[in-house]
Order: sequence, then structure tokens, then C-alpha cells
Amino acid sequence: MIDGTMALVVGGLFAIGFYLMLQRSLMRIVLGFILLGHGTNLLLLVAGGTPGRPPVPAGTTDASARTADPLPQAMALTAIVITFGLTAFLMALAYRSWRLSGHDEVHDDVEDRLIGTARERAEAGPAPGRDEGGSASGRDKGGPATGRDEAGPAPDRDDGGTAPGENR
Repeated sequence: MIDGTMALVVGGLFAIGFYLMLQRSLMRIVLGFILLGHGTNLLLLVAGGTPGRPPVPAGTTDASARTADPLPQAMALTAIVITFGLTAFLMALAYRSWRLSGHDEVHDDVEDRLIGTARERAEAGPAPGRDEGGSASGRDKGGPATGRDEAGPAPDRDDGGTAPGENR
């Protein structure tokens, strides 16, 4: 029963921690990271087995049945130190952001948005009415820009050069 309860508690801490880390507020991100650290510590301590066993048995021959595993405890102590250090760093970043901008909300990066739209344009291929080099069809060849090349109608056109939804 205790293992099931601890599994629910650890799962709840991880779920709430990840949810808070996906928010735009820096303080919520820090709180989410703290909850993830606590969930990790509980997970490591639950993995250690039954509490109360001595790490070194006194005068017994079957030591494996009665000893505690010290590795999860050492890993939990290491996780506590790492969580504390990263929490202090994140708190310093949140404080610096608060001092510079007056709020703790993370905005979208304009350059990131521009890179994303440039990538979408590149993946979409050339624009309609343009050849592979990016120049307008027909204009560089001296004729009017009709959307057709010398081979006939464009492949996305049906019905003699009229695009779907286009009226003559």
C-alpha cells in the first residue's frame, strides 16, 4: 500500500512540476523545478527499499537480506545539492529579469519567430508563379507573366490554365 501511495505522490510531483515548467512566468518555472527535485528525491528514497535497515550488519552471515542499499541515499544527497544549486541560479535569473523588465513573464523571441517563418518558407518550396531560381515565370523570358511556361499549363492548374477557385 505504501509503495502505491508513494508512486502516486512521485507521479503527482512530476506532473505538477512539468506543468509549472511549461508556463511563461519565471517564478512558476522555478517552483516547477523545485517540485521536480523533490519528486526525484522521493523516487530515489523509495527505490532504496524498506527504511530502518542498517547499512552494515553486525555478526550475521546472511548480510544481503538485512542490509540497506546506500547508493539511493547517496544519489538523493547528490540530487539535493544539484537541485539547490540550480534553484539558486534560476532564482538569480528570475530576479535579474524582474529588475530589468519589471515582470517575470517570458516573451516570444522575435529572432526565433523570424527563423521559424524562414524555415517554413524554405520547406514549402518556391512560391506559385516562380521557377526554381525564385524569379517570376514569363517575366525573365520577355513575355507577359501568365503563370505558364513554354511547355503548357502549370501542373497545379486544371481546365486550360485556370487555378482552382480562380475565375476568368
